[in-house]
Amino acid sequence: MNQQGVLADVLRQRIIDGDFAPGSRLSESTLAEQFDVSRNTLREAFRVLAEQGLVEHIPHRGVSVASPTIADVIDIYRARRVIECTALRQSEPQHPAVQRMRDALAESEEQLPREDWQRVGSANMAFHDAIVALADSARLARTYRDVAAELRLVFLEIDDPRSLHEPFVRRNRAVLEALLERGPDAAAEELERYLTASERSVLGAFARMGHA
Repeated sequence: MNQQGVLADVLRQRIIDGDFAPGSRLSESTLAEQFDVSRNTLREAFRVLAEQGLVEHIPHRGVSVASPTIADVIDIYRARRVIECTALRQSEPQHPAVQRMRDALAESEEQLPREDWQRVGSANMAFHDAIVALADSARLARTYRDVAAELRLVFLEIDDPRSLHEPFVRRNRAVLEALLERGPDAAAEELERYLTASERSVLGAFARMGHA
């Protein structure tokens, strides 16, 4: 991978980890010095991140971390339904990625009593990454990687992480149990209900916080 690709991956991880808040400006001079790269290399990395929907260039103001809108939320969940529900509906319960679903669920359930919402949220995302892995498609996984990164930005906007993450640990278990006990179609239907509830929760939080 070239230098700008490596830098883009590093910045991407820092953005979705919350090191740079949605809407915050990314200083070219500061970041170029911090990573010991040229401004041209940094601009190429910004271009990659812009294509992934994680940063935006505002004329006369420079580059800022994207701040998702209600329209973005609706489109992200539309993409999630197409990708995740299709992968699950066409899956085999014996697929190796099912163990990844189990492991991610166990991690989120372990963190619940500790109220470590960042780790609960990361484990929840790992569970959904595993669902996409059921499709055995590198291209689909790459597409979902970008959708998931934008979703993390959405989650970072919300000021009540407990209400965001806690209810969906239980719903993840319902999806997994449906897959193992009743098959892929039942699991996909459970996931559809999950995503509808999650979208409503996020949109409700955005409305309460005054997001457009």
